[in-house]
Amino acid sequence: MRHIFIINPAAGKRNCTAEIMAMAKRLTARGLKTECILTKSPGHAQETAAAAAAAGGPVRFYACGGDGTVNEVANGIAGQDCAAMTCIPVGTGNDFLKNFGDAAPLFASAENLFDGPQFPLDAIDCNGRLALTVACAGLDAQVAEDVHRYGGLLKGQGSYIASLAVNFFSRSYSHRWTVALDGERASGDYILAAVCNGRYYGGGFMPSAEARMDDGVLHTVLVRRVDRLTFLRLVGDYAKGCAYRYPEVVRRSTAREVVIESRDGEIVICLDGETVHSRRVALRLSEKRVNFFGPEGCDPNATCRAPEDIN
Repeated sequence: MRHIFIINPAAGKRNCTAEIMAMAKRLTARGLKTECILTKSPGHAQETAAAAAAAGGPVRFYACGGDGTVNEVANGIAGQDCAAMTCIPVGTGNDFLKNFGDAAPLFASAENLFDGPQFPLDAIDCNGRLALTVACAGLDAQVAEDVHRYGGLLKGQGSYIASLAVNFFSRSYSHRWTVALDGERASGDYILAAVCNGRYYGGGFMPSAEARMDDGVLHTVLVRRVDRLTFLRLVGDYAKGCAYRYPEVVRRSTAREVVIESRDGEIVICLDGETVHSRRVALRLSEKRVNFFGPEGCDPNATCRAPEDIN
């Protein structure tokens, strides 16, 4: 079996390449076949993973970076039975690993990972590209697109909140959409839509506390237009997975397909922190699409709350 470390040297606040290479050497000393590849540009991690998986034979990938690197490697190996991935967090937000709760720190060392159990994860297919955790559209996606402007001054959720404030007070914060949930259509003015396979984005925001990464459904949170004062009261509960406290403006549902069509311009969509634009967004469940491995006993649903604890 090959063990390939895909390293994003631009991730995080400092270059962690030397530390990652030292981890790979320790696995080599154990008799494992290892390789380290540094990414050179956006999309390179996906291309590298796809090419290595297509070469055949069992291979384990270590996505060494932030959520964007994890997303690229997942897209590169999706549907490849011979390939599995994990991640070593050296990014700034690392929202993906928050799903694993207390086990998250164990991912910092490859020696906790190389022989760990493998299990499949669902994914969200958005117009042909996959997201592992959350695909969002509207205000929060606009925020994610701008959040890097504040990353040099603030970290994690702080930079997200700063971007949220700028977008909320200086731009149009609602959109005229037609939304179809498994074919059931509704039109109106919406602030945002979050389609969740996992539970975290934006430095720790949790729109759906009950979303599970392997349950075969997508948990969707739709927020209709409200005045700014109401939204400011709502956003704190939304971040904690408690948007259900506002049933008059928040619709929660489970679906296997969510289609959003814009009636007033392009939609900004954020997939695991990476943004794209389209006038029509089709988000579909991609069941058991990505093979993942982690430390013994880890659980991608460790922080999930049961529906009976929420409703």
